[in-house]
Amino acid sequence: MKDNVVIELEGVNKWFGDFHVLKDIDLKVRERERVVVCGPSGSGKSTVIRCINRLEEHQEGRIVVDGQELDDDTRNVAAVRREVGMVFQQFNLFPHLTVLENCMLGPTRARGMSKAEARDRAMEYLTRVRIPEQAEKYPSQLSGGQQQRVAIARSLCMQPKVMLFDEPTSALDPEMIKEVLDVMIDLAQSGMTMIVVTHEMGFARTVADQMVFMDEGRIVEAAPPERFFANPESDRTKLFLSQILSH
Repeated sequence: MKDNVVIELEGVNKWFGDFHVLKDIDLKVRERERVVVCGPSGSGKSTVIRCINRLEEHQEGRIVVDGQELDDDTRNVAAVRREVGMVFQQFNLFPHLTVLENCMLGPTRARGMSKAEARDRAMEYLTRVRIPEQAEKYPSQLSGGQQQRVAIARSLCMQPKVMLFDEPTSALDPEMIKEVLDVMIDLAQSGMTMIVVTHEMGFARTVADQMVFMDEGRIVEAAPPERFFANPESDRTKLFLSQILSH
């Protein structure tokens, strides 16, 4: 059942200098749950998921991931990062490594896996994201959509408990967006716990268990997608949806 809370944010506040970027964020994500976070630019969406992976530090409140509280103890941070995969807008692949080597790096270095085992696992996940034939190429030889699918495969090779996606299609040409979203839909249907920051509302309707709308550093509204799209409570949510769904 989806009753096991994997990620919990409680009263989280964060400042960049004088700018209060996250304001009293409360969020629970349960095992196998898919949460889609949306909102205008600058609303704090990306900062929330970067805090979950400790790429940004929060100043107030608690963040607990898979039973580990994120604090100044670097061992906790390392433990969390082993269990949490992250896919960014930019693909962040190592250009001097082949696709296969990019995917093998994490399992051999962080999980102590043998090269043969890591190679098998890398091929398994490259097959899953539908590009096994690109294994020996370098990132610069691939399209943006293919690179993003490699980035997803690379994260999956660590067999994380949670996957975080930070606007994974925003840097892609329109015809490449679908191929990445299709891979993410497959992943969602396999039961992966996911938090996805995205403007792709069709994808959100398909996979989300919970929609979270942020504005000016706060969670304005959180609801199941049926209610969120058909009957949003906040005027701010209604305005955002009217703008984004009319495109």
